[in-house]
Amino acid sequence: MTDSTDIQYSRRASSRRLVVFSLLFLALTFAGLYTVYGQFAGRSITFDDRLIAPGTLLSVAALLLVYFVSDGLRLYFTLRALGHRVPFPAMCRLVFINLFFSNITPMATGGGFAQIWYLHHHGVPVGRATAATTIRTILAVLFIFSLTPVFLLTLKPLDGNSIAGDIGTALAVLIVLYLGFFLVLLFRTHWLIGPLTRLLETACRLHLISERRHRRWQFKARREMLRLSRSFGDYLRGAPRYVWLSVLFTAVFLLSLFSFPALLMHSLDYSVDYVMSVGLLVVTTFVMYFSPTPGASGISEGVFGSFFRDILSANHLILVIVCWRLLTIYLGMIIGLVVLQRELVANRRKAG
Repeated sequence: MTDSTDIQYSRRASSRRLVVFSLLFLALTFAGLYTVYGQFAGRSITFDDRLIAPGTLLSVAALLLVYFVSDGLRLYFTLRALGHRVPFPAMCRLVFINLFFSNITPMATGGGFAQIWYLHHHGVPVGRATAATTIRTILAVLFIFSLTPVFLLTLKPLDGNSIAGDIGTALAVLIVLYLGFFLVLLFRTHWLIGPLTRLLETACRLHLISERRHRRWQFKARREMLRLSRSFGDYLRGAPRYVWLSVLFTAVFLLSLFSFPALLMHSLDYSVDYVMSVGLLVVTTFVMYFSPTPGASGISEGVFGSFFRDILSANHLILVIVCWRLLTIYLGMIIGLVVLQRELVANRRKAG
């Protein structure tokens, strides 16, 4: 009875947190858009029906297909390199579940946990699932962190930009800390076991967790961390075609993600410098990685507005920002919420 009550309480608490984060996401998004509207867009916004022209809608649909499919394939082939096969329909559902959770939780932490839970539910051990999602993240980070310094130094729209200047100052520290953590996690896992052990012991002494749960978590945490370290070695030793395909589809995913603003601007008859547009999105995404707000809400809109204010006319700036976020974030989140609800209903029926 106690376990059942704890589970119900945990579910209610999780639901409340999701509602709070969702409302926070909406509020911060509105705040970011209003800031851009007031500071960069001259309090001007005009809808342009060229964005719903048949040719534009067809191009957007094709790019969305590449974006979503490549997102699923980059994790799919990472899992294949680790020796696990998850049905592609399940991978497609996972893409949208990840989009939902990663954008309503700070620092995109929820997306990783949701994917691990989902993969474990489909037969992938927790350590392997953690390794696959971590490796998938590292591949994207390597692309973005390698290109960001190049674009910061070469793109004219970033000359004299205060946000870009702040990024440049903190760039080296962020890269070292972020990649350093992953390198320790994968190659020197035992360095993290000691601090984690002391953290759990402190939580137990403060009566935040029970003694029984403390012992169970200690065992599971050590086991899964060691499994994660071994799994990364297994990935590097995996079938080369799967390793290279995971890298290839990571590149395709990122390129499609960074191409949406260029497509939108082209549809509005702007003369688009594609490399510059992609470069500005790379730097914007870099900032989003370290945003403490859910899904980088508010911050992403502000950074985008700052970078593109001299490229887009005032009446198009807010319009392009909303369309960019709608296509890359909001649409996937809505689909993810629907998919998640269906998964939860299906799990309850099985449990019943």
